[in-house]
Amino acid sequence: MPAPRTVLLTGAAGGLGTLMRELLPAYGYELRLLDVAPVTGAPDAITADLADIGALREAVRGVDAIIHLAGISLEAPFEMILRANIEGTYHLYEAAREEGVPRIVFASSNHATGHTPRPLPGEPLIPVDTPRRPDTYYGLSKSFGEDLAQLYWDRHGMETVSVRIGSCFPEPTSVRMLSLWMSPQDGARLFHAALTAEAVGHTVVYGSSANTRLWWDLTSARSLGYEPQDDSEGFAAQLIAEQGELDPGNPEHACLGGHFVTNPTMWPLPRD
Repeated sequence: MPAPRTVLLTGAAGGLGTLMRELLPAYGYELRLLDVAPVTGAPDAITADLADIGALREAVRGVDAIIHLAGISLEAPFEMILRANIEGTYHLYEAAREEGVPRIVFASSNHATGHTPRPLPGEPLIPVDTPRRPDTYYGLSKSFGEDLAQLYWDRHGMETVSVRIGSCFPEPTSVRMLSLWMSPQDGARLFHAALTAEAVGHTVVYGSSANTRLWWDLTSARSLGYEPQDDSEGFAAQLIAEQGELDPGNPEHACLGGHFVTNPTMWPLPRD
């Protein structure tokens, strides 16, 4: 696939969207921005809801690819998740299909596999084909998104890279995050690889840096050409001194999804 130049970035006003709209232009992309909220400093950004089919058709028209970050990024009541994350993602895929957009990079999440036990030291890393075990309605919506991507590849030939993002922040903020952290710079590297790799079909990858305490296998991400450069270990001593080591007997520490596993009905959960 030729390197795409014009990329629609949905969720451009969010935390991850803000990081990516700052970093991705260095890779040569012209970003078209969309969010339900106004995008600060971007007067040309499209302000539209994912339920607005006409606005979506206009937003995707003529782009080479889409990075889909929009939606609710926390646990929420099912009705809210259904509208924003499930129906909204379907609307985006339909608009992309109708306008002939060849590739989408879908922001999936570690919470699609949140009930998966974390590997203990010496155990194998979690493979990308591990059974999905969503920990919340939010995680369920990401499982749906991965299945939707597979359907659109099999039925319509639309390619997707589904990125199971851990936590993309300037630095990790918890001991658990030491294993799942993806630096913003590595996030941009991974999205660039997902946009430019050849013949991806529907590929699922884990999204994190090359962390010393890594819990999952980055082989499928590396197969796209992703070469992570960062490691959370430089933050480990301070976080462990403040929070202590993870306790395997604590369900929040024992499973991939952290506190999402134990607090599925609190609105909202802290972002992680």
